[in-house]
Amino acid sequence: MYSDKKNILQLAALLKAHGVRKIVLCPGSRNAAIVHTLANIEDFTCYSVTDERSAGFFAIGLSLQGGGPAAVCCTSGSALLNLHPAVAEAFYQQVPLIVISADRPAAWIGQMDGQTLPQPGVFGPLVKMSVNLPEVQTDEDEWFCNRLINEAILETTHHGKGPVHINVPISEPIYRFTVKALPEVRVITRYQGLSVYDRDYKILIERLNKYNKRMIVVGQMNLIYLFEKKYVKPLYKHFLWLTEHLGNQTIPGIPIRNFDAAIYSMSSERQNDMTPELLITYGGHIVSKELKKYLRKHPPREHWHISTDGKIADLYGCLTTIIEMDPFEFLEKIAFLLDNKPTNYPLMWENYCKTVPMPELPYSEISAIGKLIQSLPEPCALHLANSSTIRYAQLFTIPPRVEICCNRGVNGIEGSLSTAIGYAVASTKLNFIIIGDLSFFYDMNALWNQNYGANIRILLLNNEGGEIFHTLPGMDKSSRSREFITAEHYTTAKGWAEERGFIYIKVTDEEELEDAIKQFTTPETLMQPMLMEVFTDKEKDTTLLREYYHGLKNKPNE
Repeated sequence: MYSDKKNILQLAALLKAHGVRKIVLCPGSRNAAIVHTLANIEDFTCYSVTDERSAGFFAIGLSLQGGGPAAVCCTSGSALLNLHPAVAEAFYQQVPLIVISADRPAAWIGQMDGQTLPQPGVFGPLVKMSVNLPEVQTDEDEWFCNRLINEAILETTHHGKGPVHINVPISEPIYRFTVKALPEVRVITRYQGLSVYDRDYKILIERLNKYNKRMIVVGQMNLIYLFEKKYVKPLYKHFLWLTEHLGNQTIPGIPIRNFDAAIYSMSSERQNDMTPELLITYGGHIVSKELKKYLRKHPPREHWHISTDGKIADLYGCLTTIIEMDPFEFLEKIAFLLDNKPTNYPLMWENYCKTVPMPELPYSEISAIGKLIQSLPEPCALHLANSSTIRYAQLFTIPPRVEICCNRGVNGIEGSLSTAIGYAVASTKLNFIIIGDLSFFYDMNALWNQNYGANIRILLLNNEGGEIFHTLPGMDKSSRSREFITAEHYTTAKGWAEERGFIYIKVTDEEELEDAIKQFTTPETLMQPMLMEVFTDKEKDTTLLREYYHGLKNKPNE
């Protein structure tokens, strides 16, 4: 029988799954549940060593003899500090050592409780990774716990070998051994430097070919990658390709970009039918909350993430495989190794997404964004500020030779304008910037420099506050918190724009917008930068957005 603590069960099951076989167990009370569980698993060879100072070095010897990671488990408090010399030796000798420490709950650290000290991160830079497991109360806790353990074990042999630290908080009661079997756990595997001659590579291709419903999601990529023609057709036809505007030109063909609205409009039955069996991802951030929610609720059998750094990015909660290599190199290598079997999965998505209309709304901030996007001259660069701007732009089709930029590393509103101005200074193209009022006024000092030129055109959407926050579920427009959440204001950019040498255009209705867009999007070189401030009504903006999504939800499912 094993401990009923789910973090301990995850740890034991993953040590076993990752092939760790040699474990040194030190005596103690707080780690008794871990020791009892590990000692009763036949796959492990366990060694009892009382002195932690010796136990750590003993484990190093076990690892050196076999080459694979060995583990050492100790109780809480100063017992862990006694492993420090061995950890230092393992770090500089590059020995894969897994230090497992039991701990008190965080609430009791520093409260004069017995055998307590701050254990997470205690080894500092002398370990390749240090993780502090949650005490599992929810499904998300268990997913997080699983991910942390996978990461730590994988790191023992990632870009060189070395020690890692797994800290395990354990609450009372400790001595409850009621679980008969280890749980089925998700094991994350990492492949590094794959070659077509690798045995692992052939296994991956066999796994890939067994799936018919294969989806590739491409996140933000600030580049243009043009696939050679010989790769385009074999790659494009075998996968469903989804990306947002931020993905730019990094796909061998024409991807589906309006998937966010499409997923929102789907019935639960259709969502089930459209679920992929295999998900492959590369690139950076994805804006769509609908896609994240959809894939977390309808996980594929496997999720492969391809990245040059090999780091674990488990955005959808179902990651199984990390492929550490350039994603374009990987795609080109597999292009001619895919089974040429028919699949209608991409067509299912394409046909459905064609039924999702772009917004055709009366004068509003959404219609202003749409009108600009559909009028953009090519080539040019389009900079999207965060929050509503990036989400509304995704509802419209952008011309193919328009480059898209946005600060999605942390997704904050600060610096959107400054980044765009800095980019434009080094660019020979026209640079259009779509930005909301809060983002603009927060970063208005971006225009307080002498570096920029006339290739900048700013569309400022001013509805006197961050009304998008009141479109969130559970927010009440009549709430006392409204003024604080939306940051209502009555500010205009006119004086600042003109002082900084901008051509200033004020827009307050549909007719003015029609006339202004023509001047604003002219491809001709002007002598001054331009700022067009579009004033809209925040209540109407919110209502129109809700009506558009309400219409999607009630569209007939073809």
